[in-house]
Amino acid sequence: MDVGLAARADRLEALLPQTQCTKCGFQGCRPYAEAMARGEADCNRCPPGGAEGIRRLAAELGVAPLPLDPSHGTEQPRAVARIDETLCIGCTLCIQACPVDAIVGAAKQMHTVLPDWCTGCDLCVAPCPVDCIAMIPVTGERTGWDAWSQPQADAARARYLSRKQRLVREREENEARLAAKAAAKLEALRQEAASSEAERQAQERKKAIIQAAIERARQKRQAAQPLNAAPADPVDRPEPAPAAGPEPSDHSGDSGHSDHPVPSDTKRPQ
Repeated sequence: MDVGLAARADRLEALLPQTQCTKCGFQGCRPYAEAMARGEADCNRCPPGGAEGIRRLAAELGVAPLPLDPSHGTEQPRAVARIDETLCIGCTLCIQACPVDAIVGAAKQMHTVLPDWCTGCDLCVAPCPVDCIAMIPVTGERTGWDAWSQPQADAARARYLSRKQRLVREREENEARLAAKAAAKLEALRQEAASSEAERQAQERKKAIIQAAIERARQKRQAAQPLNAAPADPVDRPEPAPAAGPEPSDHSGDSGHSDHPVPSDTKRPQ
């Protein structure tokens, strides 16, 4: 994206409510803003922004406002997620789905929503395997930007970006751990003396497998280096993530960890 389009995308992004709900068909507010800047998406695909949001975007784009596209949702009062703590099994799937780290919890511990941080995106509802999350309206009859303020949008965007940075950091740390394990295993095989030709051949096969894995990881890191921004192509709303295991693993991505402290009385019965 050239400088002019990037600057316009910046202005359009600043006009979005930063709920990161993906109802527009993009993976967040920034990709939607970039698509509008390129002329690839209309300004009427953001239900959280509502009619007022459409007017703001249309003014920036220099086009006439359009009615909200009903295929992307309807303008409604803002809602906040609420977890039924009597049903929560501590699976962490809602934590992984929340784009702004508004859910506190850990594996096999009760989860709790921070209502002041929740953007009402409802991305946590579908992944819940026990249907213990409900969206509770909290703004009365107020909808769109009447139910959401610019400071709230700015804070939500900051938390969203912080989460993205944390996930990148955790993935890099995980990959570094795996690389160190592989290198240590390879060195151990090199130091190990074979007592027979068959054992030597087995060691060589193991070394080749480990070296190939190390090279694949290196190529993966190299290929991912320029991909710092979220994709700007339209996508479906994300599917629920795989269930998180009870123990930490070496798998990269959002492990269900939250940067918020978990109250000591939220442990689930064994």
